[in-house]
Amino acid sequence: MHKLPVISEAEWEVMKVLWQNSPLTANEVIDALAAYMDWSPKTVRTLLNRLVAKEAVAFHPDSRPYSYYPLITEEECQKAETKSFLQRIYRGSLKPLLVNFLKEEELSPAEIEELKRLLDEKSESKRRG
Repeated sequence: MHKLPVISEAEWEVMKVLWQNSPLTANEVIDALAAYMDWSPKTVRTLLNRLVAKEAVAFHPDSRPYSYYPLITEEECQKAETKSFLQRIYRGSLKPLLVNFLKEEELSPAEIEELKRLLDEKSESKRRG
């Protein structure tokens, strides 16, 4: 897999629309974003062009108007952003992040059980591996 592009916060908004439903024309992306973003159509088109240049998005050149679709998955981007955040803020150490999260967040009993299950699975895979 090639290196994932760095995507700005504004570009993330465009990507979320495309991940939810694609391919979409520029006008369809503009309409979807208009529900919660106060951006001009020109801004959205600029963001689409930047994402194409970064090879995060492509379009069908044989269709008019162009239909845009993501080249990278939301999961791939989330993983890359998580690693980047962890490195920038916690110097790559997961434990301080988890401790901070657990101290600050209100978790339901179901969420706590899910976290315990994930940690147990991780622990078990380490023992086997």
